[in-house]
Amino acid sequence: MSQYRKVRMSLYTLFVAVLFFNCARAQNKPASVPYGANSEAGHFLQVDDAKIYYETYGSGGTPLVLLHGGLYGYIEEFGDLIGELSKDRRVIAIATRGHGRSDIGTKPFSYALFADDALAVIRHETSGKVDVLGFSDGAVTSYTFASAHPELVRRLVAIGGPRKLADWTPNAQAEFRNTKPTDVERDSPQFVAERKKLMPQPERWVEFNERLAAMWAGPVYVTDAQIESIKIPTLIVAGDHDPYNQIPKFVELFQLLPKGELAVIPGCGHVVLDCKGPFTITAVKGFLDQREK
Repeated sequence: MSQYRKVRMSLYTLFVAVLFFNCARAQNKPASVPYGANSEAGHFLQVDDAKIYYETYGSGGTPLVLLHGGLYGYIEEFGDLIGELSKDRRVIAIATRGHGRSDIGTKPFSYALFADDALAVIRHETSGKVDVLGFSDGAVTSYTFASAHPELVRRLVAIGGPRKLADWTPNAQAEFRNTKPTDVERDSPQFVAERKKLMPQPERWVEFNERLAAMWAGPVYVTDAQIESIKIPTLIVAGDHDPYNQIPKFVELFQLLPKGELAVIPGCGHVVLDCKGPFTITAVKGFLDQREK
């Protein structure tokens, strides 16, 4: 089947399935859950130089590992997704080091380091294969993890994750180069205040930003060879108005994958789970629930 036909079929499936999902979701609205600060679901695991926090929900099926976005991202951004997918499978939502309740540690940040942290949590929780879903920074980590541990991943979903700094839009690249580590607290003081309440070492907030910025400077996060080595079924998801990533670059990434599928969410920017959550969750669930041929 041609790549173009695969794209058309993925989009058609999205439009049809979302009609059914919306009806079911309206009748089964989940109760409020403090995702990211849920003592009943939370766990800590010492991984080398950092204590990594994660939460687990549901049971059964192939476990789904969630890797959230960077800086502003955290476990709670997956709230609706966890609520829906944990109905028939176990969900393991990992807090990337430095984010929320996870330690920053002593090592320079890298996607390989984040993938190692995820590996430790996964192996602590299960001995079998897992599905992995990553958003933004978490998507880049998911590429790194899947390429390094192909025997552990059954299916992969990557939402809004670039391969390198050059994949960002020109405006996003310019904004990044003109941003200082102290700007987030100046521009979003309430967000930072709330995040510091979760952090084990809130006094390291600026250092945390510096470590992220150094990682984002890249210039390459994951190589084309690494992407080509991911031979498991992989769904790439992107908003068609993502202000941070160039859509043609997602198409290039999709075309590098031996078993890739591409879903472009119409009318959405970077955070497709907020823009069209039910639409996106339906696409993800449909992909993950497919039986292997």
